Amino acid sequence: MPFDTPLRAAFQKQDPAYGFWLTIPSAGVAKTILKPTRGQFSWVLIDAEHGLINDTHYYELVNAVASEGASPIIRVPWGEEWMIKRALDAGAQGIVTPMCHSEEDAKKIVKYSKYPPTGTRGYGPMFAQSVPGVFGAEYDDNANDSLFVIVQIESRQGVESVENIAAVDGIDVLFIGPFDLAKQMGVQRGGEEHEAAIQRTLKAAHSSGKKAAIFCTNGVDANNRREQGFDMISVITDVGVLAEGMQRELGVAKGQTQENKPREGY
Repeated sequence: MPFDTPLRAAFQKQDPAYGFWLTIPSAGVAKTILKPTRGQFSWVLIDAEHGLINDTHYYELVNAVASEGASPIIRVPWGEEWMIKRALDAGAQGIVTPMCHSEEDAKKIVKYSKYPPTGTRGYGPMFAQSVPGVFGAEYDDNANDSLFVIVQIESRQGVESVENIAAVDGIDVLFIGPFDLAKQMGVQRGGEEHEAAIQRTLKAAHSSGKKAAIFCTNGVDANNRREQGFDMISVITDVGVLAEGMQRELGVAKGQTQENKPREGY
């Protein structure tokens, strides 16, 4: 029986599962964002591909996120077996791999993410402690059915193969990386061809009974994707919130913009 995790619960409710990108290796940043939102974020992507995060940070970040009622999902730098193993052994409730170009790529990621006989994941989950009450035999017996395997569609080849990728048994989510997708396709982000590729990926995921996810730049972008039917939506990044918030408050301090809402506390 699959573990009861926040992301799985959100999917079962058939509501969009909202999350955000964590690029700073700080449990304090993760908890500061999660605590006031009171469970409205069901997942956090811990970004070890482009963020300042490496696998020595995984354990602390995973457990910080889980302690605030969100599923820690680690994006590994590449779809290598040892990278996936390190993320899962640190307690990630799912992994994201970049640049899935083909059905063969997808099958490889599934194999690396699952224990035998389904896959080839090496055994050693001593520190996979992010699901309360789940350890030992319960983890061993249910990990294959519980941990999310998520691949990113962010290239022309990936889009052209997306129906076959979505049909691979063991793939749970197709995650669109819109920035890389535009660059890899050589098209304008937000343009007609770019949007057609996004919609094709969304349709392919749902046609195969899988979930569709997308990275968004802000709440407006995220709301548009919610209306299109995406199941898993990244609202913004930690660095985006910090930069935007500081710029806004500096503008208020200089009298360049107005802010009528008083703030209490820190």
